[in-house]
Amino acid sequence: MMKKKSFNYLIAVVGLLLLATGLTLLKVIVNPQGILLVVPYICIGLGCGAFGHGVGDIVNNRVVKNNPQLQKQMEIDKNDERNIAIANQAKAKAYDIMLYVFGALMVAFALMSVDMVAVLLLVAAYLFVVGFFIYYLNKYHKEM
Repeated sequence: MMKKKSFNYLIAVVGLLLLATGLTLLKVIVNPQGILLVVPYICIGLGCGAFGHGVGDIVNNRVVKNNPQLQKQMEIDKNDERNIAIANQAKAKAYDIMLYVFGALMVAFALMSVDMVAVLLLVAAYLFVVGFFIYYLNKYHKEM
C-alpha cells in the first residue's frame, strides 16, 4: 500500500513538471518549427492527465483510508459482474460509434486537402483499432 501511495505522489509531481515544461516551452520558443510546434501541447496534455490521475488516487485513498466499509463496498462494486457487463456494453457501443465518426473524419480531412501525412496517420490508427477488433473477435470465438 505504501508503494502505491508514493507512486501516486510521483505521478502527480511528474504531471506538474510536464505541465510546467509545456507552458514554459510555449512562452520560451519564439518561432517554433517542425516537432516543436506540438511538443508543448503534448507535455501539457500528458501533464494534466498524469496530475489529475495522481491527485484523484491520492484523494480517493485518503477518503477510503478512514472508512473500511466504504472501501469494501467500492471493491464489491468494482468486481460486480453486472457492473462489468454494463461497462463492457458501453465500450462496445462507443466502439461502434467510433468507427463511423473516425470514418467520416478521415473522409472530411481528405476532402479538405489536409496534409496527407495527417490523413494517413489517422487511417493507420483506425486500421490498427479495427485490426485489434478482428484479432480479439477471432480469439474469443475460438475460446467460446
